[in-house]
Amino acid sequence: MISNEVVAATPREGKFNKNAARRVRVAGKIPAVVYGAKQDSIALAVDPKQIQRILYSESGHNTIFDLEIAGSSAKTKAMIVDWQYEPIKGTLMHIDLKRIAMDKAIVVEVPIVLQGIAFGVKNEGGIMDQVLREVEIECLPGDIPSGISYDVSEMKMHETIRVKDLPHEGKWKFLTDEDATVAHVTAVKEEVVAEPVDVAATPAEPEVVKKGKQETEGAAATAAAPAAETKGAKK
Repeated sequence: MISNEVVAATPREGKFNKNAARRVRVAGKIPAVVYGAKQDSIALAVDPKQIQRILYSESGHNTIFDLEIAGSSAKTKAMIVDWQYEPIKGTLMHIDLKRIAMDKAIVVEVPIVLQGIAFGVKNEGGIMDQVLREVEIECLPGDIPSGISYDVSEMKMHETIRVKDLPHEGKWKFLTDEDATVAHVTAVKEEVVAEPVDVAATPAEPEVVKKGKQETEGAAATAAAPAAETKGAKK
């Protein structure tokens, strides 16, 4: 999807280490790099608010916008291909931009949007399980859809939709396996509850007889008896 957004960027010079990147962020910008279209890569500094606005738009990272680099007379069509967030605060840390040639097909991933409530969910007690949430397509930059929608209202229990069932407008080609499962209506799994054990009804374990020890003790007692009798006779 093509946007009217114009991202202003300033070239970065000098060292490109962590300290330099930190200084860029302190100044209210974030480090970026733009490459592609058989041109040299350029290190940039851009406004994070503009980038966030693009990432959270309807077309998200598939948005094509104008990149205006200070010192350059011409604007460049570009899109965001990679971005990094700070893991704790969630602030945007760095982005990669790619120059886009509007007359050449590109490969992108677009979201799959399921619309409606399936018959099998509404009337048969099933649940909708969406297995695939994005699909890879190839198309011209101007034909990138914000998403591919599919109406699931008629889906019954155990029915499945696959990539080949998604709308084909002729403007893009699916690269994801067309037999891959997108979603299906499945039965709710019943939770198995363990039955309580009746302790009173449980038979007691037989007592283990320590035969060896008892036999030894018995033999000792038997041997001791004649000895006692002999001692008594002497008296």
